[in-house]
Amino acid sequence: MDYAPDILCLHLQPLVISLFLVICGFTIMKALRYDLLEKPKLPPGPKPWPIVGSLPQMLSNKPVFRWIHDLMQEMNTEIACVRLGNVHVIPVTCPSIACEFLRKHDAEFASRPLTMATDIMSSGYVTIAIVPFGEQWKKMRRIFVNDLFSPLRHHWFQDKRNEEADNIMFYVYNKRNNVNVREVSQHYCCNVTRKLIFDTRYFGKGRMDGGPGSEEVEQVNAIFTLLKHVYAFSASDYVPWLRVFDLDGHKRMVKKGMRTMEKYHDPLVEERMKQWNDGSKSVEEDLLDVLISLKDDNHTPTLTVKEIKALTIVMHHSLLLFLKVLYFNKINIFSFIYICLIYLF
Repeated sequence: MDYAPDILCLHLQPLVISLFLVICGFTIMKALRYDLLEKPKLPPGPKPWPIVGSLPQMLSNKPVFRWIHDLMQEMNTEIACVRLGNVHVIPVTCPSIACEFLRKHDAEFASRPLTMATDIMSSGYVTIAIVPFGEQWKKMRRIFVNDLFSPLRHHWFQDKRNEEADNIMFYVYNKRNNVNVREVSQHYCCNVTRKLIFDTRYFGKGRMDGGPGSEEVEQVNAIFTLLKHVYAFSASDYVPWLRVFDLDGHKRMVKKGMRTMEKYHDPLVEERMKQWNDGSKSVEEDLLDVLISLKDDNHTPTLTVKEIKALTIVMHHSLLLFLKVLYFNKINIFSFIYICLIYLF
């Protein structure tokens, strides 16, 4: 009986050796799979580093879009391939090639990139603007087109837009000697959005001159923080195991911005849902009422509480993103007034 363990080890040795050889075989096959199989044909690009790809070059050459553009000019190509971690990025500068992506192969390339920021901002991809192509995106698109932003709904909110136009004119008149176009345009667009979604101009008391209060300033700053990071370059989006370290601080900033948005939005959504559930409210007066009252064929709510809260946030982002494009193209006061007139009428 004293020799039983030694005999057992002798019997297990061949099994251990066999398992080791099998594991080594699979590892070698996986490492050489691109040599054993036909490699996919990819556009030309810089020679990538092992594991990280071209991330070191991108981190040392900012802004990233300019580095890619200069790289393509040096290579004299209108389509390239830049490997970032495990992701192949395909930049295109030729309009005809871009049409191949956007028209003939739209189904393959219609999905949005999955990033840390978009995951947090969309509450786990339950909204529309930054959600990957799929059933959730189709569901939200139907709601946006048919229920939220149809021509009938646009006409329905005419009075609310007119009211905010009167308020912004009152505010500009009071500040006529010191008008900050950026501040006016930002808060005008947010006032309109709040009026359409929550039927209110302010989260707090506002100001006597028609300007924003501290609550509205904090919300607008949070929106621009989120827009700044929505598709900003982050190494952790291409090397997922870096996400836990948050090397560039993007995750911290995005979560902070979302906490600010939820602080102001969630109580209004919860209170309104309570009013609809207890019967104290039964008439649609704004977009939040529309979202809550949507029913499917079985007369059950179309949207969950999580989806409604996420949509109230993404609608603010969409309008402010439009404004951000205008602002960074350095529009003047006349362009701003023209855009406001188009938006109103």
